[in-house]
Amino acid sequence: MIPQTLGFKMPAEWAPHERCWMAWPCHKDTWSTIGFERAQNVYALVANTIAEFEPVYMLVKPSNMAHARKRCGEGVHLLPLALDDSWTRDTGPTFLLDANGQLGGVDWDHNAWGGNYSDCEHDKLIAKHIITDVNAHYFKAPLVMEGGALHVDGEGTLLTTRECLLNINRNPHLNQDEIEQYLRDYLGVEKIIWLNKGVIGDETDGHIDEIACFAKPGVVLSLITYDKHDENYDILQANHEQLKTETDAKGRALQVIPVEQPPATYENGERLTLSYINFYRANDGIVMPAFGCKEADDKALGIFIDIFPNLGVRQINTLDLFTGGGGIHCITQQQPKALA
Repeated sequence: MIPQTLGFKMPAEWAPHERCWMAWPCHKDTWSTIGFERAQNVYALVANTIAEFEPVYMLVKPSNMAHARKRCGEGVHLLPLALDDSWTRDTGPTFLLDANGQLGGVDWDHNAWGGNYSDCEHDKLIAKHIITDVNAHYFKAPLVMEGGALHVDGEGTLLTTRECLLNINRNPHLNQDEIEQYLRDYLGVEKIIWLNKGVIGDETDGHIDEIACFAKPGVVLSLITYDKHDENYDILQANHEQLKTETDAKGRALQVIPVEQPPATYENGERLTLSYINFYRANDGIVMPAFGCKEADDKALGIFIDIFPNLGVRQINTLDLFTGGGGIHCITQQQPKALA
């Protein structure tokens, strides 16, 4: 079954949520630089902060339930499940709604970000498990895809990158036109805006949720740096300038708001892919990162408060989270509220 032909499409992240899905950190290699305790603490911080705005459902490897219970508050519901890793934006389903408000979910093929890890058999089953658990319409997509690789405005427009979706480690048998058709079929979008590349060192091969996202229809937040000596300068400038020339599916010229990246930060000699764009939009709230860089953190916070004046904005230090290769958006997956 093709979701689009049945009237399903992916809503914007600001549509009302039923809950937020997360998964407790468990992959040894991912957290080898900081250890599980710090990883668990920062996951709990994110979950407990989101729980101020909406329920959080945390998938937990059965052997880790005691650790999760110790750190998570009452607003975080723990569900035992076999896991390989803890990035539900990419391993969980992409939720859809139809015109009657019925809930659907897309189960993408998962290959651990182009084969970064060999142990992903449990994670391949997470999306189907969640879709079944919430009694949503199930759609299996014949496409390797991660939720962090796409962002929609809920009105027909999708943002993504060529570096990720056209990478030979995902769907080497498909060209851009064929991938676009899958995105139309399974997400109900009409126009796809392709940026070229993501930030240097991104293990996901350029996920869009590090560099650009819709804040509201017609408005895009764009990661930028003004330091011409920064290795991301040319990439981010090109993305920013392209977005300024784009229109959305409704024909509106995009309003592009620059959000400056924090200063370069390294862990064991590797630059972390720090980005304020990587935040979670909750019911009536924003949970966004801080990195211990007061000037940059405060500047980003001010931008978010200006853009989202009617939302509660919570900025939390998630530097430890980014040592694992992703941010707040990467470890969360919103489930929209169904009406039927």
